[in-house]
Amino acid sequence: MPELHYSCSGDGAPLLILHGLFGSARNWQSHARRFAEHFEVYSIDLRNHGQSFHAEPMNYKVMAADLAQLLQRLGLEHCSVLGHSMGGKVAMTLAAHYPRLVARLLVADIAPVAYRHHYDDLIEPILALDLSRYTSRSAIDHALRGHIQQDQLRAFLLHNLVRVEDGWGWRVNWRAIQQDMDELTGFDSFADDWVGDLPTLFIRGANSDYVGAAEIEVIRRHFSNAEIATIESAGHWLHAEKPEEFTALALQFLRKD
Repeated sequence: MPELHYSCSGDGAPLLILHGLFGSARNWQSHARRFAEHFEVYSIDLRNHGQSFHAEPMNYKVMAADLAQLLQRLGLEHCSVLGHSMGGKVAMTLAAHYPRLVARLLVADIAPVAYRHHYDDLIEPILALDLSRYTSRSAIDHALRGHIQQDQLRAFLLHNLVRVEDGWGWRVNWRAIQQDMDELTGFDSFADDWVGDLPTLFIRGANSDYVGAAEIEVIRRHFSNAEIATIESAGHWLHAEKPEEFTALALQFLRKD
């Protein structure tokens, strides 16, 4: 079984950072530098993302197992785990199935529930591209502009476009993700009566619709030792929109005795 790609920086107790869907550890570099002032930070590319391996299936239990395998090889346990969106669901799954590995949990703008987003409007135009026709990144950006009109979102997705020997390629395994999108937007990682008591902080964006009253009720049911914090004027990518506020809340929680 191949292992996940990761980078490590800093010194201290271990802190894992898990990115969201279509992202990578690179998206968290600035935060990792701040956290590395206090922790030994492991920034991890989840399967089918970043520089990690491409493989099927794509669901939370196999992604948590990938992490458990990596942590076992590194000799790490009792880690703090920070996960955003998809990474937050992986973090919750890891805590439920491998409790010895997780000491503290920070979940950014996601809840242990199913969502309705399916992202076909993003994946289909990307899969329809014949990358061999394009000689520049700007040409690929232009080709996608008619389908993905938000400049910031398109730029985020194009972070996954890389030079390969014969032209261009994608770090993200779009087909595997599309195939298992119901698994990724869903969540069945623990039973209805599962309760975790580890210290947990859920940070939500006030302008995001991912963690509302119904989701908070589910969080309270499954995490008996959970705090919930809200960052005003922030959406789903709260760590990028309000980095100082996010980092302050995260460090306040992660550095508690």
